[in-house]
Amino acid sequence: MFESVLVANRGEIAGRIVHTARALGVKAIAVHSAADAGLPFVAEADEAVLIGPADPARSYLNVPAILEAADRTNAQAVHPGYGFLAGNADFARAVAGRGHVWVGPPPLAAARMADKINARNLMKEAGVPVAPGVWEPVPDAATAAEEAERIGYPVMVKPAAGGGGIGLAAARDETTLREAYAASRARAERIFGRADVLLERYVEGARHVEVQILGLADGTVVPLGERDCSVQRRHQQVAAETPSPGVDPGLRERILAAAVRAGETVGYRGAGTVEFLVDPATGEFFFLEMNPYLEVAHAITELVTGVDLVEQQFRVACGEAVSFADAAPRGHAFEFRVHAEDPLRFVPGTGEIKVWEEPVGDGIRIDAGYAEGSAVTAHYDSLLAKLCVHGDDREHALRRARAAVEAFRIEGPPTNLPFLRELLDRPEFVDGAYDTRLVGRMRTPA
Repeated sequence: MFESVLVANRGEIAGRIVHTARALGVKAIAVHSAADAGLPFVAEADEAVLIGPADPARSYLNVPAILEAADRTNAQAVHPGYGFLAGNADFARAVAGRGHVWVGPPPLAAARMADKINARNLMKEAGVPVAPGVWEPVPDAATAAEEAERIGYPVMVKPAAGGGGIGLAAARDETTLREAYAASRARAERIFGRADVLLERYVEGARHVEVQILGLADGTVVPLGERDCSVQRRHQQVAAETPSPGVDPGLRERILAAAVRAGETVGYRGAGTVEFLVDPATGEFFFLEMNPYLEVAHAITELVTGVDLVEQQFRVACGEAVSFADAAPRGHAFEFRVHAEDPLRFVPGTGEIKVWEEPVGDGIRIDAGYAEGSAVTAHYDSLLAKLCVHGDDREHALRRARAAVEAFRIEGPPTNLPFLRELLDRPEFVDGAYDTRLVGRMRTPA
């Protein structure tokens, strides 16, 4: 095991990595922007380095500054967390080229998954189910209209690069397709620096199910169960649970096997997530994308398996064997993402946190990026904390979740806690009979 690790991220995921590093006796080195100097992850680290101003392009996306910090602190390893540079193959190569251990997948695996079109093609060749769609970038709106007619409406328009639901839009006819195509290209070029767009069939009433995989040092890929991430606003998850109430044992076996094939196809190492869309009406499922990093919802997989995924990332990166023998899931777990945002319109909010009171009790885990007195700025994602609960079964976990959400008190910027309370009383969610349209139904006027 290496003796020190630089955490190239911020907020709750940086704190999460620091926690495991310190538990293992590994020196944790944080990097931070000027705006984040007072956040908990900076104070919790053994050492902290200022790498730039608030603007992410000049701090958390500033590769030279991060590499210089790793060199200056003699960090033996670098962990990118999720988002920012986590899926950047060039950054991974640069880290390794400077003599640091890269705590992530091989750069080639990350590069293969970074392009959604290339990923679709690879998965099709490997026998992983993919939705009908295109096999190369769509060059213009006229071609998009021709392809949509071939695929059949409705279709999903999405950037070939990036992630996080950015630039996604569903189109039901040629008019909305042309609008979605233009908007997706423009947003992709602005945010990802690449305007390539793809089309694939939009699955009505789908469930979004992702599988946690772990690529071991010996080349074996093991699945650690699935998570249902269908509760989304703006194509971004706001709640997740494991196991999925919409996946029966037979379907689960097939999805887990497909995720393993996906990992093996790209030579995956470390923790990653393979995402699928499941059609409840037919029992079919389709490859969506593969995220080559530790996903936001990994905490609930840890709750049901007892496996510390960050620790396993460290061990795999060092060529060591994993430290668990049995990862069979036990019980049920939920994750609720607490955001600084208007609970009705989901518009991000800012301000100083005046009160921060976390719920406590059995089965409750909170991964927080902020605390009382912290300033929430407009420079970063609005995620404040992940509230996770574990129970003996789904009903037990739901009872704990209601109590925990009710007890969580944050004052200052607006939060989505009222929305989470509403969600936990929504019959479809309580019954587990929901899909990716749930939040839209909750926010559509009668």
